[in-house]
Amino acid sequence: MTSPVVVAIDGPSGSGKSSVSKAVAARLGLAYLDTGAMYRAATVWSMETADLSDTVSVATAVRAMPLVMGLDPAAPGVELDGRDIAVTIRSTEVTAAVSKVASNLEVRSELKRLQREIIEQESSSVRAVHSGGRGIVAEGRDITTVVAPDADVRVLLTASEEARLRRRSLEVHGAADTEAVDATRDQVLRRDQDDAKVTQFHVAADGVVTVDSSDLDFEQTIDAVLAVVTQVTGREVAPSA
Repeated sequence: MTSPVVVAIDGPSGSGKSSVSKAVAARLGLAYLDTGAMYRAATVWSMETADLSDTVSVATAVRAMPLVMGLDPAAPGVELDGRDIAVTIRSTEVTAAVSKVASNLEVRSELKRLQREIIEQESSSVRAVHSGGRGIVAEGRDITTVVAPDADVRVLLTASEEARLRRRSLEVHGAADTEAVDATRDQVLRRDQDDAKVTQFHVAADGVVTVDSSDLDFEQTIDAVLAVVTQVTGREVAPSA
């Protein structure tokens, strides 16, 4: 059996890291972990069971959170206390509150612990839930530097502010005209500013390969990341059709 591989992908909001990471995981036959979805799930749980203005209350709630992360890149899913909350975590209310929860250092510590457990799990042929022990693509804040600094492949996926705003606007509003981009601007830039207070994701750390997708389309970005995987691990992956 080929040894397991862990691919860690970081980047700012709107860089395309979620969609690209899912595609890369599918192409490599690996599990997929959306760590950002974990913070959103923690926000939903905290909104339901804690006082968001009380950091201790929020941290206590998150430590007891009954969260199950789906690891299939084709249909990852997020389950909280037996409920599918994949749609809920993308709501405007959760988006507006997630930075308050994500900037809680006790919450970050707990979720990092859970993320490391999942990464280790999918690297084990005995414990793996999805990959059979082949490994995992994990994406999100802190992943290349704090959660998985020893990952086999570490990528910082970046794009220009213009490109990131356009992509997020298409995702949220279905359009990328001036009005739609302006409506998205505060959400994207404010989230990055808030998260930058507790983590670094704009500049690649030592050993992290930067992939700038500003002038690449989706398939080209996937191929660029797969090329990094091949370069670092020696694993050949066929290019996108």
